[in-house]
Amino acid sequence: MKPVIDSRINFEEAVYGTAAPESIISSLCLMDVCYFSFDGRLHQGQLVIHQSLKKDMEEIFAIIEKSRFPVAKAIPIVKYGWSDDASMADNNTSAFNYRFVAGTKNLSRHAWGMAVDINPFQNPVIYQNGISEPVNAVYAPSESGSFSEDHPIVREFIRRGWHWGGHFDDMKDYHHFDKKTVTL
Repeated sequence: MKPVIDSRINFEEAVYGTAAPESIISSLCLMDVCYFSFDGRLHQGQLVIHQSLKKDMEEIFAIIEKSRFPVAKAIPIVKYGWSDDASMADNNTSAFNYRFVAGTKNLSRHAWGMAVDINPFQNPVIYQNGISEPVNAVYAPSESGSFSEDHPIVREFIRRGWHWGGHFDDMKDYHHFDKKTVTL
């Protein structure tokens, strides 16, 4: 089965215009991932991720593909002008983005390529005040493409030492997974 191509760029294109220092850029890699999207067809996209996480992501996306867990798309965030908001609004799955944690001066785990966000529209961020992002996203864990505590993909990430944003105390970031592989 020939996949629908959602992204096919090279590494230089995938990091073009980032403010990340060379020390971070040199630790990243661009990887192709396959998944079934919400149209029921096989798609191929790409993620920019820290090199130390490539094997985990290859194996997790093999599970995602085999189980036909729908992923809307996976396009490096450069195609969204480095805007996390624009990427989330398009329900894009992404990893590396040299940016700060929203509302802080702390670099996000995404800034090192050590985090991935999957299906933000099905798995929004929900703040303590009830506001969710992306705008108009509704968390319905029983819906296709959504995660929950007992979801096999969530369990697989956790088994591999990743943290799930659904476990955060101050907010719930259901699309977010991160792993601390090196001390930052």
